[in-house]
Amino acid sequence: MKIKKLLAFIGAVTLLSGFALAQLKDDGYKPMFDGKTLNGWEGDPKYWRAENGEIIGEITPETIIKVNTFLIWKGGHPANFELKVSYRISAKGNSGVNYRSVRVDSLPYALKGYQADIDGKDKYNLGYPRYSGQNYEERGRQFLALRGQRTVIENGKPTVIDSTGTKEELLKSINYDDWNELHIIAKGNKLQHYLNGKLMSEVTDNDTANRKMEGLIGVQGHVGPPMKIEYKDFRIKVL
Repeated sequence: MKIKKLLAFIGAVTLLSGFALAQLKDDGYKPMFDGKTLNGWEGDPKYWRAENGEIIGEITPETIIKVNTFLIWKGGHPANFELKVSYRISAKGNSGVNYRSVRVDSLPYALKGYQADIDGKDKYNLGYPRYSGQNYEERGRQFLALRGQRTVIENGKPTVIDSTGTKEELLKSINYDDWNELHIIAKGNKLQHYLNGKLMSEVTDNDTANRKMEGLIGVQGHVGPPMKIEYKDFRIKVL
């Protein structure tokens, strides 16, 4: 009897484990990057390449840029979604993930729109990332929420209504020299940026004249010194 009960218990655990794994595999996220090529993306190959399962953006002393350049995803103009991607950035690097964005017709591979900002620990000689996790509107209203802020935007101006944590708490969640997972949640007019599971910034955009409710997604190469940004495990769940 004991053996039968034990076998039944093992069978139940195995069944539940299999169900849990199936749930994890079917969590609704779809890959945005095939891990081998930049098929499905559009950008200047001088700065962007696929290598070792990563999207790599690199600016060298010979390829310094005068305006920000983007690698743009050609998979649609999502409105409500969750996006997850892991990144690693050089000490002097500056990048970001743009979303709900539009093209700037006067420039090649340029975007205007919301951005989950990413920077390296020594970009501004602070010894830690200054802007990573904030919400910055590229070519628009600029700083919508700094790291640690919950804001509401009315008539183009953000008002801080709460905090997502202290500077010290939030910096502890960022890996300066290793991989980080960025998680963007865009639902209606609420925009949240998480790094490694910690909410870094939150924007409620009530500015109907300027906000965007859908648009392009892209990754940024920023003007400045030579830099390198690596992205992997790009995936999206449309809500």
